Amino acid sequence: MTILYRLIVVSCFWVSVMTLMADNAAAQKTTSPPVAKPALSYTDLLNASSAADWRPIDNDNTLYLEMNSGRVVIELAPQFSPLHVANIKALVREGYFDGLVFMRSQENYVVQWGDPTEKKTPLKAKKNLPPEFTVAIKKDIPFTRLPDVDGYAKQVGFSNGFHSARDPKNATTWLTHCTGAVGVGRDNDVGSGGGTELYVVTGNAPRQLDRNITLVGRVVQGMSLLTVLPRGTGPLGFYEKPEQYVPIKSMRVAADVPETERTALEIIRTDTPAFSAMVEALRNRGGDWYKVAAGHIDLCNVPLAVRVPAS
Repeated sequence: MTILYRLIVVSCFWVSVMTLMADNAAAQKTTSPPVAKPALSYTDLLNASSAADWRPIDNDNTLYLEMNSGRVVIELAPQFSPLHVANIKALVREGYFDGLVFMRSQENYVVQWGDPTEKKTPLKAKKNLPPEFTVAIKKDIPFTRLPDVDGYAKQVGFSNGFHSARDPKNATTWLTHCTGAVGVGRDNDVGSGGGTELYVVTGNAPRQLDRNITLVGRVVQGMSLLTVLPRGTGPLGFYEKPEQYVPIKSMRVAADVPETERTALEIIRTDTPAFSAMVEALRNRGGDWYKVAAGHIDLCNVPLAVRVPAS
């Protein structure tokens, strides 16, 4: 190896070293500073909320699903699926669900109820309806946008106490499959569901279902009664034997139940500065335990609080 060749090799080596050092220095200079953590936690802000930060549950669009183990309270969202909500209320009022069963409980996914024999037919309500996967954006559908990037929609946020999404280009909006979401079961035909079979998301949010199934609302109380249902042993978590079915005592529209027998609840308003502060506290959790502030939160990781009104 000649002296000249050695000098060239050494020079190239030191050029590479200096370039790497410069790149590292530049990277350190451009690294974003740590995200500031909020002074108050989500719980602090929730406890400090005022009466104006809450709204009463809509009894005209609330269902009570009565089980042997207790009551599941479902608030419906007619702004997003008006045909299905009206039909489900009609089914409930004619007693369609009384005596039916939970026929499916799939691990980390959903529970589903209806008529496993497929022999029961509605009296006046409809069995099938056109899909309501999305609806047009309207002024009567409020929207508080979550600034974080979402992999399933152009925009995500909250509409009157429901997790929702939007596509501004197409001017459409829809409910999202967060835990607790209530949907209408269907077959391959998009018009094969009308509300005679319903399901609740009990596992990690299956957002791939968004805009493929009509969502009608969410469970606001009683999720613990659904998540503990025995897991089905058949495909997709369906129960294989009738003795595995979990019975439904009845379903009622809350407004039809005597006031003394109703479940009084308030839902956090999602259009207030207080709620926005709660979301920010969740995005950048403070306290001694968290060492790194995430600076991000997924839509379905934002809880929509429910409480019993102060007496």
